[in-house]
Amino acid sequence: MTDRTASPPRSRARLARRFAHALWPFGDGRDTPFWPLTLRGTAAVVLGAAAMIVAHQVGLVELVYVAVLLWTGTASAWASLWFVHRYGDVARSFSPDVAAVGQPSDVTLHATARGGFAGAAARWQDALGPGWEGDASGMLPPAAAAEHVRLHYRVRPTVRGVREVGPFRVIVTDPFGFAHRRIRLGTVESVTVAPATVALPPLTEFPGEAGGSLHTATHQLGEGADNLIPRVYMPGDSMRRINWRASAHHDELMVRQEEQESTPEATVVLDRAETRWPAAATTPGADAAFETAVTLVLSAAARLIREGYDVSVIEADGRPIGALVPAGDGVALEQLAVDLATVSTAGEDRLPLLPRLFAATMAGPLVVVTGRLTVADAERLAPAVGHTALPMLFAADPDRGAVDRAREAGWRAATLVPEADVAEIWRNAADRGRSHAAA
Repeated sequence: MTDRTASPPRSRARLARRFAHALWPFGDGRDTPFWPLTLRGTAAVVLGAAAMIVAHQVGLVELVYVAVLLWTGTASAWASLWFVHRYGDVARSFSPDVAAVGQPSDVTLHATARGGFAGAAARWQDALGPGWEGDASGMLPPAAAAEHVRLHYRVRPTVRGVREVGPFRVIVTDPFGFAHRRIRLGTVESVTVAPATVALPPLTEFPGEAGGSLHTATHQLGEGADNLIPRVYMPGDSMRRINWRASAHHDELMVRQEEQESTPEATVVLDRAETRWPAAATTPGADAAFETAVTLVLSAAARLIREGYDVSVIEADGRPIGALVPAGDGVALEQLAVDLATVSTAGEDRLPLLPRLFAATMAGPLVVVTGRLTVADAERLAPAVGHTALPMLFAADPDRGAVDRAREAGWRAATLVPEADVAEIWRNAADRGRSHAAA
């Protein structure tokens, strides 16, 4: 049986809006209904009513004039806000284009203001949804006819995901302070907030083990690049590759034999299984541990592309999360950050099957980020160590002995502490692995 005595919150809000609109039905479709008079204007109306009552009781006609003057002044002040002030739509621009957690974001608003009496005050406010910190309000400058107003404020996102900004509101008060009008301009905009990118320590301390620079494989018959056997020039060959000495000798254009560059690849695995992250929800930002994991994934990818690796970010079952990030490609890294902005937990547990992805290959660095980790999981992941140049494992909720077992198997492993220094966690994993290898 349905309980009709209690209204749901949404119904209550709808009833409140209808009641407010019944009290103040005027509007242009964009204004929020509310009491249009300030405390001073309300007092003027009340005093006018009192003067009218007293004038009727004692027969004093002068009080009628006072009441009419107060009412007329208040009504004129209210009318000036509706028939003199005009505001156009608002356009926003964000810098940088992709906001990142913890990094300042500059917002610039462009609006058009028309008319307005001298002395009228107007305060603006841009509504900020959950996940923002900062002050998005201020006083509008006196508006002349058809004047373009440029406003600026700075905010800082605190949670990744798709966050809302707006609507933009202006509260205009007449020069005498009797009435005010609230105007809603523009719409609500959605802003993608990417996870933070932390500068991780470089991999130069692992020479010969993890690589770290672009490797060039040159198909040549002689020794060294100067002894390459030239070939006949073909349409489409670069003019910079022409071998002028060989061209003069053969009496036709000759080019140096092509060089083929191969870039080592690295893999970053984000285990998104729901059973590994029991506290995480489908909404980004719900679990601090998962947010730290996403930050580590993006930071590790940024570190590896700086080291000269093509980086693939995948799930535990091999499905890609975003496109391949080529070495040194900052634009592709920004796109990966956008892809990670809305990633959440999903799917079944596939982490024990991860070694199968690398069973027949010899991969570059392999970074695995997971939530819950048992000793049995560490044993199942052990075969992957022999197929990667640099195995690194991070677990947010490891069982007792699980991290030690992973280190014994050859992983550079560490516990991923929520909201901790990601760079320190990365360094801790690298140092533990190095000391273990030395032992």
